[in-house]
Amino acid sequence: MDTTTRATIYLESSLHNALRLKAVTTHRSISDIVNEAVRETLREDQEDLAAIEARGKEESIGYEAFLKKLKADGTL
Repeated sequence: MDTTTRATIYLESSLHNALRLKAVTTHRSISDIVNEAVRETLREDQEDLAAIEARGKEESIGYEAFLKKLKADGTL
């Protein structure tokens, strides 16, 4: 485990209450829950960036052209 760093964050009261309840019911600390949520969010961002990079060389199509294609395909 990495060393921890103390940080001050400001949560909406309802979010803080939800976190406290989840911590109690799951026998985990609020810090553990927040760390997990932040890790997951960063992981999702990394996946999104990788997908954007992989699709970066694809030909782009304008909105009007896309609508025409959908109509030609019978989708619209």
